[in-house]
Amino acid sequence: MSLHSQIIGEGTPFIILHGLLGMSDNWRTLGRKFSELGYQMHLVDQRNHGRSLHSDEFNYSVMAEDLKDYCDEHGMDGFILMGHSMGGKTAMQFATTYPEMVRKLFVADIGPKAYPQHHQDIFKALLLVDFSKVSSRGDVEEVLSEYVPEAGVGQFLMKNLYWKEKGVLAFRANVKVLSDKNEEVGKPLDEEMTYDGPTLFLGGENSGYIEPMDELLIHKHFPNARIDWVSNAGHWLHSENPTEYFEKVVTFLNE
Repeated sequence: MSLHSQIIGEGTPFIILHGLLGMSDNWRTLGRKFSELGYQMHLVDQRNHGRSLHSDEFNYSVMAEDLKDYCDEHGMDGFILMGHSMGGKTAMQFATTYPEMVRKLFVADIGPKAYPQHHQDIFKALLLVDFSKVSSRGDVEEVLSEYVPEAGVGQFLMKNLYWKEKGVLAFRANVKVLSDKNEEVGKPLDEEMTYDGPTLFLGGENSGYIEPMDELLIHKHFPNARIDWVSNAGHWLHSENPTEYFEKVVTFLNE
């Protein structure tokens, strides 16, 4: 089964991969802006996310293979690839496995290193939602807010909510598998994997996901990488400062 995507515009293919518990919808506003510059945007739902397949198998190797199948199906080669957070790890995995297919690589606020497991509170909250008992979005919001006090994170999670059938709510993300396989999300890129193409790592100035000490490792895997920072932004840099994020990406696209 192919990955679900939203395709916007015509021109050079440009794929964007969302982060953990995200979906293609998160990138629609920026996707439209890129499409106006002559790119055909492919906003992809990764497995166990959005409207794509649910599977017990979940790691960066299979997610890179999902993307390869998607590209083959759409006849895409020589495209731009961008990924945020978990999507950035998938993008790194793909670019180092199929370097000849990627024209330029953008990695948003994640490095190739290992990250400790986190998000446990978020998964705890999501798993506590009993869909046989909740009957409105407000009910779900109430459960989540007990464990996830940050309003922005709560709103982000609520985007996963949809009406499965009349009167029955559900999450689009495969929460159980993502929670069980949470350690896969933080795994590093394999030591020997490299991509020589032009690469831009964009970190959120206030995020901490990419640290100055990560530069050596980034250049080991991506010898032609540049590292830059989006000001006044944390981990969700593309939504916290979309104007600067967009400008930095466009500058690199035009080089």
